[in-house]
Amino acid sequence: MSGDGSTQHDARPGHDVPDSRGRTGLHRTGRSAAGNPDVRVTDVEVVSDGWHVLRRTTFDYRGRDGAWVSQSRETYDRGNGATVLLYDPEARTILLTRQFRFPAYVNGHPDGMLVEAAAGLLDGDAPEEAIRREAAEELGVQVGDLRHLFDLFMSPGSVTERVHFFAAEYRPGEIAGGGGVAEEGEEIEPVVVPYDDALAMVADGRIADGKTVILLQWAALNLF
Repeated sequence: MSGDGSTQHDARPGHDVPDSRGRTGLHRTGRSAAGNPDVRVTDVEVVSDGWHVLRRTTFDYRGRDGAWVSQSRETYDRGNGATVLLYDPEARTILLTRQFRFPAYVNGHPDGMLVEAAAGLLDGDAPEEAIRREAAEELGVQVGDLRHLFDLFMSPGSVTERVHFFAAEYRPGEIAGGGGVAEEGEEIEPVVVPYDDALAMVADGRIADGKTVILLQWAALNLF
């Protein structure tokens, strides 16, 4: 048995041998967490090690009555992300994206074409660097000053991702290129929406993306 509780039986892609992306040690995440004295991680199993990682973690949890119970949770780790609300304060417009989202389509969205704020995974970059990259790739906007708003866990019941929220001004004349990364199958359309129309689109369901709704609500309180 190794020092982290694994055995030779545990040798599998992503554990002690590299997975398809060359990663090992994926079963160690969470074992050293010590911030909550009422939680003791006892086992971590990599259930799926595709592009992102699905883990099943077993831990002991001490409830309010003082009793310890064993629980198990699956967590989906796709890394952390960043998003930005691009706005023109003079024209009172918001610059958003429209793209096909299969998970939304398969779960009841009429055509899967979601209107969203620019966003993406950090991929090892600082949040500010990542969102500047995404704004350029998706919308052709070179973002200047960024205003950091807050960091939120978007689906804490099962997804580990923490999203860093930003806002930044843009000018229509600054847009050049965009459309997404073709090699990744992205086909992204820029959408300029008057701010008042954006709120109406939330109300009638034309904007149904959570991070975008949060950003528009922030704008309602702080911008326009």
